[in-house]
Amino acid sequence: MDNTGKFTHKVVNYVKYRPSYPDAFIRYLFDEVGFSADACVADIGAGTGILTEPLAESVKTIYAIEPNRSMRLSCMNACGRNCSFVALDGTAEDTGLPDDSVDFVTVGQAFHWFDRHRAQQEFARILKPDGLVVLVWNTRVPDAPAVVALGDICRKHCPAFSGFSGGQETALERFVPFFRDGICEARTFPNDRRLSKDAFVGSTLSSSYAPLPGHASFSPFVADLETLFDQYAENGQIVVPMCTLSYIGRI
Repeated sequence: MDNTGKFTHKVVNYVKYRPSYPDAFIRYLFDEVGFSADACVADIGAGTGILTEPLAESVKTIYAIEPNRSMRLSCMNACGRNCSFVALDGTAEDTGLPDDSVDFVTVGQAFHWFDRHRAQQEFARILKPDGLVVLVWNTRVPDAPAVVALGDICRKHCPAFSGFSGGQETALERFVPFFRDGICEARTFPNDRRLSKDAFVGSTLSSSYAPLPGHASFSPFVADLETLFDQYAENGQIVVPMCTLSYIGRI
């Protein structure tokens, strides 16, 4: 299976349990980065619209570029009421957009799936002169005890697990070469999550590496997740320490 199909059977959990981006990050885009009511944005790897939706409410045009049909339909359901919204079947390497057509490229939780060289060329093609690229992740705080324990469980049951968000949570040096002259602005925003047992398990099952129902690893994986929840929960909820990381620059 190529990357395009990894989330086809996980859309329901993705919509229900994936974290949104904090208001402070969205305000930052408009107050400091230059997003505005006149902006044209390409949201690449838009998924179910977690980043697309708050932007669609406040920009002139937003193109949701998403190759997975199930996720694209979910994005359309979430964002279709906004007249600024256009959904397209495309990829980071081949968006289908015209040259010099957008002010900003945004990538929420998806950059680690791209062919970086080809995506860099495509972003440079579709961006207007001096347009900006926004890379952003919601990621777990890696040294928090509950997160360390969760990583151990994922390594035990999920052969495809290489770390949360593709193992790139804090690797700023991996992103710097993508930007022009190696210059980007890095920001961090608190985004802790307080989850019920169902939400904690469902959120983890929405990950690309998680086994699907019917797989031999599925039930043992869920059982270990529930045990972890019981160990760390208080008053029926677990706090998962998280932050939102963003890298913004020209290419």
